[in-house]
Amino acid sequence: MKKNLRILVLEDMEDDLELIEYVLSDAHLDFSTMRVDTREEFVKALKRGQIDVILSDHSLPTFNSQEALEIFRTSGLKIPFILVTGAVSEEFAVNSLKQGADDYVLKSNLTRLPTAILNAVKQREAEVAKILANDAMRKQYEELMKINKELDSFVYSVSHNLRAPLRSVLGLINLARMEDEKRGNNFNDYFGMMEQSIHKLDDTLKEILDYSRNARQDLTIEQIDINQLVSDNLERMQYMPGSSLIVKDIRVDDAVPLFSDKYRLSVIFNNIISNAIKYYDEHKTDPFLRISINISEDKVHMEFEDNGIGIDPEYLNKVFDMFFRATPNNEGAGLGLYIVQEAVDKLKGSVQIKSALRKGTNFIIDIPNYPERVKQQQKSQLTSRPEKVKS
Repeated sequence: MKKNLRILVLEDMEDDLELIEYVLSDAHLDFSTMRVDTREEFVKALKRGQIDVILSDHSLPTFNSQEALEIFRTSGLKIPFILVTGAVSEEFAVNSLKQGADDYVLKSNLTRLPTAILNAVKQREAEVAKILANDAMRKQYEELMKINKELDSFVYSVSHNLRAPLRSVLGLINLARMEDEKRGNNFNDYFGMMEQSIHKLDDTLKEILDYSRNARQDLTIEQIDINQLVSDNLERMQYMPGSSLIVKDIRVDDAVPLFSDKYRLSVIFNNIISNAIKYYDEHKTDPFLRISINISEDKVHMEFEDNGIGIDPEYLNKVFDMFFRATPNNEGAGLGLYIVQEAVDKLKGSVQIKSALRKGTNFIIDIPNYPERVKQQQKSQLTSRPEKVKS
């Protein structure tokens, strides 16, 4: 509670003001008062604004408390307005509270006035604090919306203004390679290194896009052909170095239909399968990747097992961290498994990893099956359609 409460008293009787001041002093309140008794004086006092509390009598020579309350409401001041008057009806008191008064105190019971003032001031301070908090939240929301818009522009720029030129450069390299073949392939090794660097940069840009899209896009639940999804991802990676040497063993139990987010499942498959291919063990004669998928009514259980180079157990608690690289052979940005974790989290699922050096790695992922969500979406779409009017 602030010290020296500045109290504006709307009162035409000096004796009544002295009585109010006596009661407040007896309650050890630190205050100062200013008395007005006309509409003009009241309006001027409100415009000056150096007021913490208003105490208003009902009947005044030129106007009354109802008019004063209306003037106060239009002033925009966020301070207590307390009616201090003689005998009034309960209906009048209730109506005053409805119109914006904070409390009313009868002059015959002024001992309640100090408590009424303190409570009203605290209440108003809480309201002002809430308004300020809401304003701060609104400003923060507007700032976040601005940042989101800028991020949208950035993502668009990454997608169209950066990746497109990279593909053009790859096309130019192919043309240059064809010309070089006519002159003895003197620069073929350089072209290969250039292609490798461009693909590495393009993969990093794609990871950034995947992360942004996963973080900002809502779930889109639909029925998914899991066999087709696995097949599509394997087909995209068939030309990765070492892919043709790895035996792929795919086992899917899809007796129950799967409803989930196709994009995020594809991101999960893409990153885990590409890692299994990228980090296969060249010294093993039987490199393999085993994918086991079981769909039940409530979830899809997936396991990805390979016998690649594996991960040192001391790094297993860090592999899902952003930009972490578990091996010096990692040529990526360290976002792949981080994006997997983010996608799994978005789907309300769980992911575990087991690995050992030179033995291989096993990912175990459980994702909820969302058939009920699709039914709700379909029901919502049906109810939102306008009814046809019969002619």
